[in-house]
Amino acid sequence: MEAANKKTRVKRIFDSISHRYDFLNHFLSAGVDFYWRKKAVQLSGMSSQTKLLDIACGTGDFAITAKKYGVENIFGADLSLNMLSHFKNKVGWINGRIVETAAEHLPFKDESFTNITVAFGVRNFYDIHQAFRSFHRILTKGGKVTVLEFRLPSNSFVRKFYLFYFNRALPFIGRIISKDPEAYTYLPESVGEFDEKVDLPALFKEYGFSKVGKYSLTFGLTQVVIAEKY
Repeated sequence: MEAANKKTRVKRIFDSISHRYDFLNHFLSAGVDFYWRKKAVQLSGMSSQTKLLDIACGTGDFAITAKKYGVENIFGADLSLNMLSHFKNKVGWINGRIVETAAEHLPFKDESFTNITVAFGVRNFYDIHQAFRSFHRILTKGGKVTVLEFRLPSNSFVRKFYLFYFNRALPFIGRIISKDPEAYTYLPESVGEFDEKVDLPALFKEYGFSKVGKYSLTFGLTQVVIAEKY
């Protein structure tokens, strides 16, 4: 997909489904998404000394999880203004600390953050290479990026169930609840394309990150990739 078209499409989809996004996330994952975020935060080793930027923060669930584990200095960035509005309505502490922007053009000074998190957002970037350059630029030396993302399971049985659910059940349920006919067909399309074309550990190393760890969760349905800046 051409970059400008993808940016416009992603923004439109998430603006459209923002009012039902939290419900659909928790319902369609049977609540396992809470565990995925919790595990990602624990693996990243964040603490009260962390200065965190949650990119593609959406309605704030990853940032909220980080705060529960002691992170106080939290900022959010997302392309969708509607998603950010729901984030602000959920908590009071994020006011003045969120910005409507793409990951490819982050309006922050060099070495501004010790940590970056991205939950289920990397595959939505319209220029993933530029986004990773931005990550490296705004992180302090020794800073970490934690990516939580879907993947296609390697186990054949799990993979068959996964593909059926993602390609048949999820679009049907998502379309009825969100009232957006495109949103939940985009999800399985983007996961399949991303898993086929993008090697996250290799990409991190290409843009100056080291100590890249990859962790598989819930039968390989999701992955956590954590990379440290040289």
